[in-house]
Amino acid sequence: MSFWEYLNTRHQQLLTDAWQHASVVFQCMVAATLIGVLAGVVTYRSEWAGGLATTSTATLLTIPSLAMIGLLIPLVGLGVPPTVIALTLYGLLPVVRNSIVGLRGVDPALVDAAKGIGMSRPARLARVELPLAWPPILTGIRVATQMLMGIAAIAAYASGPGLGNEIFRGIASLGSANALNQVLAGTLGIVVLALLFDAAYVLVGRLTIPRGIRA
Repeated sequence: MSFWEYLNTRHQQLLTDAWQHASVVFQCMVAATLIGVLAGVVTYRSEWAGGLATTSTATLLTIPSLAMIGLLIPLVGLGVPPTVIALTLYGLLPVVRNSIVGLRGVDPALVDAAKGIGMSRPARLARVELPLAWPPILTGIRVATQMLMGIAAIAAYASGPGLGNEIFRGIASLGSANALNQVLAGTLGIVVLALLFDAAYVLVGRLTIPRGIRA
């Protein structure tokens, strides 16, 4: 069976796996973004705290994904829980690091001006600092999403959702007629999803970042 014939006969299952893959990555990135930006907001004013936050999340990223999921299985079981926890943890470093860099890069004169007109600390953060720090934060989100697209394939090891199941089935049946088709379909599906997500982030950037800041 040719690759295109395989796609034609398996397109429904592949679409389902692709949807699950995209969904789990999106949800984990939402969680990682909220946690990462909050960590950046809490720690960016202190060199020590910022360094600790960056080092801690960097240490998590050094744990092999297969080992991370394997360690989580005895704690939370198979399926979605270890996948979500692992992906969220892996997505933290780029968001935390870029949040700290972005917030530290805001011009102090603008913050002082906001303080001078009576803005409270939360108001300055929400209306001045975070909007100006948004471009590097968005870059961190893009980088993290591309990483998670590939890492999410390992979730099939723990019966997790996504296109990794197609890849693992192909690897497990190497030598059979459709083994290469399965691996290729899963891999290309992940690549296409990564490109679609990145295109969506480019659009978000154009819609949310003023032209003067982009320049």
